Amino acid sequence: MPARETWRALYRHFRPHRATVALGALLTLAGAATGLAQPLAAKALVDRLGGDEPIAGVLVLLTALVVVGTVVESFGAYVLERTAESVVLAARRTLIGRLLRLRLPEVERLPPGDLMSRVTSDTTLLRAVTTQSVVSAATGGLTFLATIAMMAYMDAVLLGVTLGVIVLIGSAVAMVMPQISRATARAQESVAEISTVLERAFGAFRTVKASGAEERETAVVDAAAEEAWRHGVRSAKWQSVAGTSVGLAVQVSFLAVLGIGGARVASGAISVSTLVAFLLFLFYLIDPVSKLVQAATQYQVGSAAIARIEEAERLETEEHAAGAAAPAPRTGPASVVFDEVTFRYRDDLPYVHHGVSFEVPGAGMTAFVGPSGAGKTTVFGLVERFYEATGGRILIDGRDVRDWPLAELRATIGYVEQDSPVLAGTVRENLVFGAPDATDAEIADVLVRAKLDALVERLPDGLDTVVGHRGSKLSGGERQRVAIARALLRRPRLLLLDEATSQLDAVNELALRDVVAEAARETTVLVVAHRLSTVTLADRIVVMEAGKVRAVGTHAELVAGDPLYGELAATQFLATA
Repeated sequence: MPARETWRALYRHFRPHRATVALGALLTLAGAATGLAQPLAAKALVDRLGGDEPIAGVLVLLTALVVVGTVVESFGAYVLERTAESVVLAARRTLIGRLLRLRLPEVERLPPGDLMSRVTSDTTLLRAVTTQSVVSAATGGLTFLATIAMMAYMDAVLLGVTLGVIVLIGSAVAMVMPQISRATARAQESVAEISTVLERAFGAFRTVKASGAEERETAVVDAAAEEAWRHGVRSAKWQSVAGTSVGLAVQVSFLAVLGIGGARVASGAISVSTLVAFLLFLFYLIDPVSKLVQAATQYQVGSAAIARIEEAERLETEEHAAGAAAPAPRTGPASVVFDEVTFRYRDDLPYVHHGVSFEVPGAGMTAFVGPSGAGKTTVFGLVERFYEATGGRILIDGRDVRDWPLAELRATIGYVEQDSPVLAGTVRENLVFGAPDATDAEIADVLVRAKLDALVERLPDGLDTVVGHRGSKLSGGERQRVAIARALLRRPRLLLLDEATSQLDAVNELALRDVVAEAARETTVLVVAHRLSTVTLADRIVVMEAGKVRAVGTHAELVAGDPLYGELAATQFLATA
C-alpha cells in the first residue's frame, strides 16, 4: 500500500483511542523531561564539587528525578500497552464481523487459512504500529529536539559534531527500512500459507491418513514454515542492523565529542562541567534516537500487516445488497418462481444456468433431478442468495429475491446442505443453531420427527454430548438427521433439501420420507436428489439437464413422456414403482 493509504488506515484504528494514547504520550514525555533535567543536576553537582560547596541537596534532587521519571514512564508504558491490546481487540472484532458476512464467492476464492491468519497473526502486528510506533515517533521526536536544544545551549560546536555523525549513520539506516517491510510482508504471507495447508489437512484428516499422506503433508507444511523462517530471519537481520546503528552512532559521537571537547576544555572554550553535562546529554540521546528507529522499524513491520488487513476489509460483504425495507412477515408456504434465470460463478467461467424457468405455487414437494452438473444445487444457492443471478428473475412470494432483506429472506428458509455439516459443540447447540429461542418441547418434538430421539437417549450426556470437530463422533446418517432436525426446528416456510437422505439406511430414509411428506403439507419443500427413490411421491418433478429445465411433471408422467427421466428411473428400478 502507498504510505498515504497506510497512514489513513493506521489512523482509523488509532482514532477511537486518541485520548488514552495522548495520556500515555504525555506521561512518557513527563518521564523524558525528568531525564533531561538529570544532566543539568549533574553539572551543578560537578560545579559544587569544584567549588567545595555542599552537595546533599543536589544529590536528593538527582535521586528524586530518577525515581519520579521511572515511575511516570512505567505508568505511561502500561497505558500504551493496554491501549495497544484494545486496538488489537477492536480490529479483530471488526474483521471477524466482516469476514462472517462475506459473500460466498469471496470465501470460495480465498483459502480459509489465509483469512484466519489475517485475524490472528496480522492483527497482532497491529499492536506495535498503532500505539508504540506512533507514540515512539512523537515522544522520541520531541525528546530528541529538546535534547538537541539543551546540547546547543551547552556548546554548538560539539552539537555540530554529534549531528554530523547521527545524520551519516541515519542515512544508512533509512536505506534498510524498505527491506524490513518487504521481508515482513513475505513472512506474513508464508505464515498464512502454513494456516492454509494445516486447514486443508485437518479438514480431510481421515483422507490424509487413509492415503498414507502424512509425510507428504508434513513436507508441505515444513516448506511453508521454512519459507516463513527465511523471510523472518531476513527481517530480523535488517532490524538488528537498524537497532545496533543507534549504539554505533552514540559511540562514534562520544569519541568525537571526547576528543574535540577535550581540546576545547584545554583551550578554555568550555569548562569541564560543561563537557561532562554534554556527554551525559549525548548518552541520554540514545533513548529518543532508539525510539525513532524503533518507530520506523515497527512502521515497516506493521505496514505489511495493515495492507493484509485492509485487503480483507475491502472484500465484498452481503450488507451491500441487503435491499430495501420489507413488509410484515408472512405465514404459510412460500411460492417460488424462476423466470429465464441465467447464472455463472465468475465472468471467466461458462454459464451454469441457461434460461431456467419453473414455478412452485405453494405447499407440497417439488423434486429436482438430472445428471450431475445439471445445475440443481445452484438453484438452492440462488434462492438463498449465496450468489446473484446473472440474468432473469427469482421470485419468492411474487417478490424478487434482490428486494428482500437478507435476514428476512433466510429466516423464511430451512436449508440442509449436500454434506450436512455439523459444527463442533454439543447436539443441542447444533439443533438450535438456526433457532436459538427454541423451547425444550420444540426440541423434543423435532427429535422424534427426525428419528433422533433414540440416538440422544444412547449418548452419554444426551443433548449436551459433544459431537467433535465437524461432527466427527457421529455417523454420516446421524449428521444428516441432525441437519434435517436443525432445519425443521426453524419452522421454515420454504424447506430446501439437497441430497438430505443420501447417507441414510433404508429404514431411516423411509421414516424421513414420511417426515418430509408431513412437512410438505404446510411448507414448500424443494428436494435435490440423485437417488430417485426419495422423490417418487413428489407433487411435481423438475428434470434438469445442462443448465436447462427439460421437463416438469409427476413421476408417472415423466416416466412415460421424458426419455432422460425414464432412463434415470430405469437405472434406479423405479419404472414400475
